Amino acid sequence: MSDANTPTPGLEECDLGPDPHLLREWLVTNGLGGYASGTVTGTITRRYHGLLVAALPNPLGRVMMLNGLSERLRLPSRRVVYTGAEELAGVTPECVHPLTSFRLDHGLPVWRYEIDGFILEKRLLMPYQQNTVHVTYRLLGGEGMLRLNLRPAMQFRSHDALVGPFGAASYRLMVAEDRFEITGEPHYPILRLQLHGPATAFTCDGKVTAAIPYRTERDRGYAWKGSLWSPGYFRTDLMQGQETTLVASTEGWEVILAQSPEAAYRSESERCDILLRLAAPALQSGPAAQLVLAADQFLITPVGRVQDAVRAKAAGDDIRTIIAGYHWFTDWGRDTMISLEGLTLLTGRINEAGWILRTFAEYIRNGLIPNMFPEGEKEGLYHTADATLWFFHAFHRYLRATNDQTTLRLLLPKFRDIIEHHLRGTDFGIGMDPADGLLRQGAPGYQLTWMDAKVDDWVVTPRRGKAVEINALWYNALRLLEGWLAQSGESAAADAIGQRADQVRDSFNKRFWLATGGYLYDVVDGENGCDDAACRPNQVLAISLDHPVLDESRWPSVMAVVARELLTPVGLRSLAPGHPDYKARYYGDLRSRDAAYHQGTVWAWLIGPYVEAWLKLHPGRQAEARELLAGLIDTLDAACVGSLSEVFDAEQPYLARGCIAQAWSVAETLRCWVMTEAAAVGEDGA
Repeated sequence: MSDANTPTPGLEECDLGPDPHLLREWLVTNGLGGYASGTVTGTITRRYHGLLVAALPNPLGRVMMLNGLSERLRLPSRRVVYTGAEELAGVTPECVHPLTSFRLDHGLPVWRYEIDGFILEKRLLMPYQQNTVHVTYRLLGGEGMLRLNLRPAMQFRSHDALVGPFGAASYRLMVAEDRFEITGEPHYPILRLQLHGPATAFTCDGKVTAAIPYRTERDRGYAWKGSLWSPGYFRTDLMQGQETTLVASTEGWEVILAQSPEAAYRSESERCDILLRLAAPALQSGPAAQLVLAADQFLITPVGRVQDAVRAKAAGDDIRTIIAGYHWFTDWGRDTMISLEGLTLLTGRINEAGWILRTFAEYIRNGLIPNMFPEGEKEGLYHTADATLWFFHAFHRYLRATNDQTTLRLLLPKFRDIIEHHLRGTDFGIGMDPADGLLRQGAPGYQLTWMDAKVDDWVVTPRRGKAVEINALWYNALRLLEGWLAQSGESAAADAIGQRADQVRDSFNKRFWLATGGYLYDVVDGENGCDDAACRPNQVLAISLDHPVLDESRWPSVMAVVARELLTPVGLRSLAPGHPDYKARYYGDLRSRDAAYHQGTVWAWLIGPYVEAWLKLHPGRQAEARELLAGLIDTLDAACVGSLSEVFDAEQPYLARGCIAQAWSVAETLRCWVMTEAAAVGEDGA
């Protein structure tokens, strides 16, 4: 889902030094699309690393409000050391004390430092549905007093904006007792700061930092040196058992003061416990529990679309959507529909699933749901051929879990309208070929399938024509609508749709089967009338969906080819090795990355369709299927700790790339965990 305005960074082989923590990142979110994120060491390597990225009404979108904190410790011996990033503190690496350990507690990051008998623990949280961050330091052990200085540094900007020199921006600090307010350019909100704890003080000492090297941005081919401004520093003196919390927020003081840091931490811990209790039993412990908490990070209330929220609440509903990935993606129709079952239905968040489906139903235009909502914009973009067909799949899974006949009656006319638009043809060349019933798509300059990389005017994988997964989804949607119509007593309409589905199935098996290879064409009737025999993972959907379009006799051959050519420990390759366009690694500048994005790069989400198809061929062998998840589960402690990356290199060591936390990677792994649970538990004697 990349384009020229949607950068796709990865964990590149850059000069990041010997510290393994530097390649590990953490993520905390607030249920609004805002977040805090960084490396485990504290070093800022991405433009997206910051302690408070606030989600604000459009047209602002997400805004970097607090980039980081320099942490200075003065010991009783008068020895001074720093923790975190030396670049932010303006000191040499020799002055920085290394991290002792890092872990997640209730999904929240916890750092531990041990020095000269002192044990200092740091925690970070964002209160749910607030653009607020709490950074808490607690002295767990040590004789005497430890003095802690905290220097906040910032540059208010869109979180997508390139880094650079500080420039001529004017910041103003206003102080009233223990409340601090920083204002920048008029269109940005006020950043409010408050330090809770013993013996606190603030020293006004405004300055601009030296240029900080954003190393991952350098390796992605972007501007990579930028300066920040600091108003001064806070000070607190801690004895054993004491703690201090810096609160930073764009909320009003009435919200900030409504809850103490201790109460906020209890509330967030209790909320996480509730999330785990709501989830399916198979997901309440072990690595699956980590994934349940990771799933929560993608479910948001989109604060930018105020009118939509008002409309939903007026109808007695609420508005929810799914962030496709952090740090830079917004909500995408395709990703939302693929992720819905794993993120909501299996985690017990049924109401939110309904809100998401009904929200997207309101956006249908000309038989299409939006492909995406650009950052800071009110209107969606509709250039997608498959998101709307995934909408049928997502609603079917929701209906199976809830039997919500009220929503079925509400949305059935919309589903009929979608199919009618596809039958007669709609935007972007999307429409049924009356000769064979298959769905074709394509328009110059557009990338309409999920393989949608584009750089400037170069569409990397246009796949114009009749794509294999589009037609698998098309058949599935027709069969689902046939069933819903029959259930609603509209037998004649159901029969008509059923006949159309019969035609699609017959045509599909005639046109897509590549007998010489034992697998399926990726595209037929493509540009210049050509068929594309590239071996790609899209063909798995012809087996995995609830209504598989491929003749069952051909399943074993297709799955054997996919296993041999595409399967890796972390998902499926997007193209088989040996193809002229195959790329083994996803790295470099935007053009280099997008050339590899769907040309070999491994996608974690594809493990979901693969496992589902594998279990259809091997019923009752859940324990073996569970083994297919082992590689992904191993990455929970790498890359983004506690979550799953978007993509991986196509060959060993399968380095994590792209978004550090991706909704459909998490969702499909959760779904696979549940699919493979029964036999795995039974064999243990439970």
